[in-house]
Amino acid sequence: MTNSPKKAVILLSGGLDSATVLAIARSEGYETYALSVSYGQRHSAELNAAVRVAQHLGAKAHQQMQVNLDAVGGSALTDRSIAVPEAPSSGIPVTYVPARNTLFLALSLGWAEVLGARDLFIGVNAVDYSGYPDCRPEFVQAFEALANLATKAGVEGAKFRIHTPLIQLSKAEIIRRGAGMGVDFAETVSCYQADGEGRACGRCDSCRIRREGFEAAGIPDPTRYQA
Repeated sequence: MTNSPKKAVILLSGGLDSATVLAIARSEGYETYALSVSYGQRHSAELNAAVRVAQHLGAKAHQQMQVNLDAVGGSALTDRSIAVPEAPSSGIPVTYVPARNTLFLALSLGWAEVLGARDLFIGVNAVDYSGYPDCRPEFVQAFEALANLATKAGVEGAKFRIHTPLIQLSKAEIIRRGAGMGVDFAETVSCYQADGEGRACGRCDSCRIRREGFEAAGIPDPTRYQA
């Protein structure tokens, strides 16, 4: 009798990091189920990118869920009255989205329980985005504990695990790893204010970190920028 492949739910934003995480999960032998979330972000380009990435990297299934975090506000990514910063800042940046990763992981946990998956992957990073409180190892550990307390599967003895393979990697290291596994970074969108065609602004923090990452990795930047 052939053993069924182990399943994993991967949070897939359509950006560089999450695409690399999907490739990593696949390389580790998981049958991958990609989850993207429309949360009221400024543009849909990254969600369109997620569709391309999921197809290219062979996700078993890919679905999109919706959470209206624009109704919560408080972030430059969901509130158009707050300008997206175009220069590095100290402290927690205004691009932090309240409760985003908590809600994203909760959605992926629910789907994982139904699928019979016990592994969740998320591309949080504590190096380039150390200002975000929901990208820290302490947060991930706390959510993993919650997952095993708050679910039927957990109560019945299953053990959920939250995988964060990028959490201590620099952007250059992430790019090198993804490139080595066949990630087509030209398909990804990282910009906070990409246009309708998915072209990056080239000015926001995310664009700056992405560009510097390609330079440090010694890999040509395939990002399409606005004129």
